[in-house]
Amino acid sequence: MLPNQKQLVVVGSGFGGLGSAIRLQAAGHQVTLIEARDQLGGRASRLRADGFTWDMGPSLITAPHLLRDLWASAGRDFDLDIPLQRLDPFYRIYFRDGRYFDYGSGTEQDEAEVAKFNPGDVQGLRAFLAHTETIHRRAFDDLAGQPFDEFRTFVGVIPELVKLGAQRSVYSLVSKYFKDPYLRMVFSFHPLFIGGNPLRASSIYAIVPFLERQGGVHYTQGGTYTIVEGMERLFRELGGEVVTGEPVGRILASNGRVSGVRTARGEVIPADAVVANSDAATTYLTMLPPTHRKRLTATRMRRYRYSMSCFLLYLGLNHRYEQIKHHTILMPDDYERLLTEIFDGEGMPSDLALYLHAPTKSDDSMAPPGGESLYVLVPVPHLGRGINWTRDGDAFRDRIIRYLEHDFGMDGLEASIVSEHRFTPLDFQDQLGSYLGSAFSIEPTLFQSAWFRPHNRSRELPGLYFAGAGTHPGAGLPGTLLSAQITSDLVLTDYPASGPRNSRTVTHATDLTAVGTR
Repeated sequence: MLPNQKQLVVVGSGFGGLGSAIRLQAAGHQVTLIEARDQLGGRASRLRADGFTWDMGPSLITAPHLLRDLWASAGRDFDLDIPLQRLDPFYRIYFRDGRYFDYGSGTEQDEAEVAKFNPGDVQGLRAFLAHTETIHRRAFDDLAGQPFDEFRTFVGVIPELVKLGAQRSVYSLVSKYFKDPYLRMVFSFHPLFIGGNPLRASSIYAIVPFLERQGGVHYTQGGTYTIVEGMERLFRELGGEVVTGEPVGRILASNGRVSGVRTARGEVIPADAVVANSDAATTYLTMLPPTHRKRLTATRMRRYRYSMSCFLLYLGLNHRYEQIKHHTILMPDDYERLLTEIFDGEGMPSDLALYLHAPTKSDDSMAPPGGESLYVLVPVPHLGRGINWTRDGDAFRDRIIRYLEHDFGMDGLEASIVSEHRFTPLDFQDQLGSYLGSAFSIEPTLFQSAWFRPHNRSRELPGLYFAGAGTHPGAGLPGTLLSAQITSDLVLTDYPASGPRNSRTVTHATDLTAVGTR
């Protein structure tokens, strides 16, 4: 081994785990990435069947500069490896009366769309975007990329957060600028993409519309999983080791600090430090050595408010429907009521809100000729809300199909299905190890953000670090990539590396200055 080189283990291969593994391997450490499932990606996995291909999780590619920064950390040019296609519009949002809003085609087009609903709200859109640009500049550019593992660091930004109105909810902030109820939905639903309730998610999370306009919403041929494949390829070429199909059962400690991991089959893999991209609650509650499972931490993990879950259908159709775009969102009748039922109710929600992903609108390779690869996501309560998915899953599936076919107008949908698969809250729990089957881990509220989330550097066990949705800054592609950057910086502060990998192991090497200024 090189001087100062450490043996590191990354548990879990979501975007946070892969991003951490790449950065640490590129810096000069020797990293082993361990994944419980047979393919990498965590929530960002892929399903192929009957000639159809589906991304099973993330499908919106935003903040591409974070991917470029990651590749640059290893001496690579992301755009040479994975070309992105900017979507226009970003998505279409339908309402129950048949009206729709094409979102993200540019400033003039968005203002024209707003004017269709309420001309007086055009000025509100301009003021809203100006306000969220200010929030973005402080909350994303300046704060999201720094760790908050010390309370004094967080205290120092509280006056700024108050000045930005962080104590208000996203929906409250949006309602200040828009009078039309439909437009309030259009500009407030974005926290759902990271497991947040717009009615109580801090207005800090209202930055997403500005973030999307700044960097665009993109697609890459072959789907989001193409990025996972690119990350795996980069990591392996840097000399990293990948282990799949091997769940980690226990994080090991010796002399009061991390010493490695033990897999479910009993194999011990030594490590000087461990980055857990596994679910934060599951890790603290079941994977830590008993001597380091502090009662206070366990109580706090159980008391967190967790995000909703999702019920997903992956449908292979022998027919294409023109009314849906690459990304389509179907809004409910009573937005506020449904959000309350999903996050705080007991049992099945009374209405449906749906997100449809139809990548075949941009990529014919995702389905056989003339077919449609359709991903249907329905936000639902997590497993703590009393739904028996084993008993009620089939009926809920039929309810979704009936709604799409009879209410939304996708005539003949049931008959056009030639391949069908589903993923329920039970699968989030059993396949992904997600506490309560939550799809996005801890719900992003003001007092569950930054310092209040599980820290990127564990206090319970020296040498243990966290990356991914359950730590700072949170869920979503941008959040988990930022967590990888934050966590890697902390590891490298504690375990300085001997230097970057030999450039002979890197292809597409490019001038880092040029990459950084894109």
